[in-house]
Amino acid sequence: MMKRFLRSEIDALEHLYKINLINSCSGFKPANLIGSISNNKRPNVAVFSSVVHMGSAPPLMGMVFRPLTVPRDTYKNIKETKYYTINHIHEEITQEAHHTSAKYPLEFSEFDATKLTPQYRDEWDVPFVKNAPVQLLMKYEEEYYIKSNDTILLIGSIEALFIKENLIKHDGFVDLVEGNVTAINGLDAYATPKERRRYDYQRPRQDVLAQFETNNN
Repeated sequence: MMKRFLRSEIDALEHLYKINLINSCSGFKPANLIGSISNNKRPNVAVFSSVVHMGSAPPLMGMVFRPLTVPRDTYKNIKETKYYTINHIHEEITQEAHHTSAKYPLEFSEFDATKLTPQYRDEWDVPFVKNAPVQLLMKYEEEYYIKSNDTILLIGSIEALFIKENLIKHDGFVDLVEGNVTAINGLDAYATPKERRRYDYQRPRQDVLAQFETNNN
């Protein structure tokens, strides 16, 4: 049996129940730690579940920021320095990663409150998360204000990629299952996929097309 929720019923739900319901029903979401740094060199790390692929040529990623009615350290840092990192959360660090969602003072670094370790690479002063199997250096490109819920879609370009070599397959596919990369279900449930299925590039089935043409002639 399926339970039905009409829009009027959704709007009338108890606040926390509604948040859990709507955040969960969209499906599994990527689990990422966003590393950033302020103009005065204070590092920051925060868990996000809204990172989305926007295109490969040029390589772009988007992520959504909730309303700026309260301080958003990550957003502020990105706007100040134009650079940030996306780091995949793996099975061993889910609890520490989730704790970065706690509301610490602006002057405090979440790296100091967790067992997560910042990693600095080459000439960039923005922090990566050490031992994350996939790490992306991002550069701010543009943003779009979403009027319907007062959020911001921020678009960044991939400036550098760091991936554990054993996860990269012959055709460029990055095997996140092998890397024990987690996903987020809702707001606070972390799941680690254990299997993967890959299928060939799909082309139209000729027998189905032939039948369609026959039926329409």
